[in-house]
Amino acid sequence: MTKDYALIGETARMAVKKGLANPTWYRPKVDPGEIRRLREKSDAIALRDTVLWLGLMAVSCGMAIWLWPSWWSAPFWFVYGVLYGSASDSRWHECGHRTAFKTPWMNTVVYQIASFMLIRNPVVWRASHVRHHTDTIIVGRDPEIVAMRPPDLLKVVLNLFGIIDTLQLLRRMFVHVAGRLHPDERTYVAEDEAPKVFLVARIWLGIYLATIALSLWMGSILPLMVVGLPRLYGAWHHVMTGLLQHLGLAENVTDHRLNTRTVLMNPLSRFIYLNMNYHLEHHMFTMVPYYHLPKLHELIRHDVPAPDPSIFAAFRRLVPVLVRQLKYADAVIVPELPEGATPYRQEVERLRPHAV
Repeated sequence: MTKDYALIGETARMAVKKGLANPTWYRPKVDPGEIRRLREKSDAIALRDTVLWLGLMAVSCGMAIWLWPSWWSAPFWFVYGVLYGSASDSRWHECGHRTAFKTPWMNTVVYQIASFMLIRNPVVWRASHVRHHTDTIIVGRDPEIVAMRPPDLLKVVLNLFGIIDTLQLLRRMFVHVAGRLHPDERTYVAEDEAPKVFLVARIWLGIYLATIALSLWMGSILPLMVVGLPRLYGAWHHVMTGLLQHLGLAENVTDHRLNTRTVLMNPLSRFIYLNMNYHLEHHMFTMVPYYHLPKLHELIRHDVPAPDPSIFAAFRRLVPVLVRQLKYADAVIVPELPEGATPYRQEVERLRPHAV
């Protein structure tokens, strides 16, 4: 039987009753001065990475349009799609935290652009992500749990092409256009923010309708290949890396070492993902910018589980657990801590019998 993951109802009430709402999370003991230095932001680094991202998008899109409709355009659409449908996810994330740039308006501009690419309402999703960090993988509280238990593996596969996710986001956009919030959204979006939600959705709908109209006028899907469709054909990388953030790990715990993983990745994936492969470090010290996460990793590695050495290795460990969860929903990975690390809290004893 699938658990109740809704943010309204008995599961949500029980999470609050058990003290799992906005809990006190475990953090390694480190020199506060070191953390202050790592929290320093840099416009120069963030601007460099943003110009490279948008520049590569412009070049790949320009080449794809120039070669259209020849199959020679396909490699350029592939690159453009990943930059649009996946690299935008990490830019949305970092600028949503306001940690990428030192200058606030720069974070805002990139956040708005990336939100549009992902069809994530910037007002709703900023509030959603705050809740994700305060109540990480707490059932009935976290609105960003990627896969329920038992996992719907077909849905996971379809999302590699952005299908399920995009359809859900489009439905939400139409709900917002109609001047309503989803019931779950009302639990974390401030009431006075609702008009902004509706305004953004109506602007976006106008842009998409104009793009569709242009496609019909041209008798070609080319405009949609530039705006809209990359959310589908370019989503695979951000879904692949996103699955590795928390999936297969513990629910309803208050130690990020039990519910969040770090995975070492190749330089290209790290650029697309903006170092969010250091995800455990990010959840423990949210205000450390992405470009300082490797240093943070070295600072706390004595007190956290060893990272998975590659994307392939992480999935090799994850997939058997997901298959096991089809019949036994409580199956879970319990990462081993290095010698001398601060032990897990008592909640780990509840997980040990279910460890795979």
